[in-house]
Amino acid sequence: MEGAEKAKQELEKGLIIRSTGSWYDVQLEDGSTLPCRMIGKFRLDGKKLTNPVAVGDHVLIERESHDENGIIKSIENRTNYVIRQSPRKKHFLHIIAANIDQALLIVTIKEPMLKQGFIDRFILMTEPYNIPVHILFNKGDLYQEDDLAVFALLKELYEKIGYKCHLISAMEEKGFVNLKKIIKGKTSLLSGQSGVGKSSIINILLPDLNLKTKDLSDFSGKGQHTTTFAEMFTLDDTTRIIDTPGIKTLSYNHLEVQDVAHNFREFFEASSECRFADCTHRNEPHCAVKEGIENGEISELRYMNYLQIIEEIEDQNYWERNVDY
Repeated sequence: MEGAEKAKQELEKGLIIRSTGSWYDVQLEDGSTLPCRMIGKFRLDGKKLTNPVAVGDHVLIERESHDENGIIKSIENRTNYVIRQSPRKKHFLHIIAANIDQALLIVTIKEPMLKQGFIDRFILMTEPYNIPVHILFNKGDLYQEDDLAVFALLKELYEKIGYKCHLISAMEEKGFVNLKKIIKGKTSLLSGQSGVGKSSIINILLPDLNLKTKDLSDFSGKGQHTTTFAEMFTLDDTTRIIDTPGIKTLSYNHLEVQDVAHNFREFFEASSECRFADCTHRNEPHCAVKEGIENGEISELRYMNYLQIIEEIEDQNYWERNVDY
């Protein structure tokens, strides 16, 4: 009993601030950082994970005999997490980050060209935990009159349903006074597709870091990856940013159609007026969501993205249930 109590006392609390796959940098309570690894398997609600521990996780670690490394023994309860289908293993899930206060989604209208559907796919990851999302439209210095019109349209669309939109320019450092107010005192997840300027934004917020940035690919016009792993940066005692690798696509092998319907927030709000409690808002009669689209209360853009996502989920579920691998 005495030996077990002693072992318990030797466990130290820490915060995962960097993940490189098999090793994790853990910030201890004294401010020092210790490289740690995991032994054994951890699962999330029985689901398979490519990374059982994520940046933002609070953990208990045990130092190895030489004290230069540690072993993660347990993960403390999470307040929330952002999770996606693994881009490399379609039957696995990947935790992007844990215990965040808000998400900052970086997009651009040009260079690279905006894919509006990606905004809705990203929000589908944060909505289950009601994580606030700010949508930052970067590279505002490049926008012409038609681009600004697109921004105004999307700003109206998303702010109507509760997601704040901001026009910024990392090149000209415009909009950063407001951005610093938004992140003050919070742990913020910074995410977006490749090439939208995440590293440039972090370099302005934390100039001493001097993160690498890359131009768009001349051949494809698409962004190139500059971040290869998730990492937490500290701005002050209460303000942290979690930078993540650029996301190419988002899929959802862990969701059902009703999960998607419930997490398009304006659809869920309207669905109380649908005739059927399990309405999928497609072919059912007396569907309040489709009525909302017809009268302009609900965005047709969002609805088309919703249809595409649930069709992908149904197709994937069909193949998994009917095809032997």
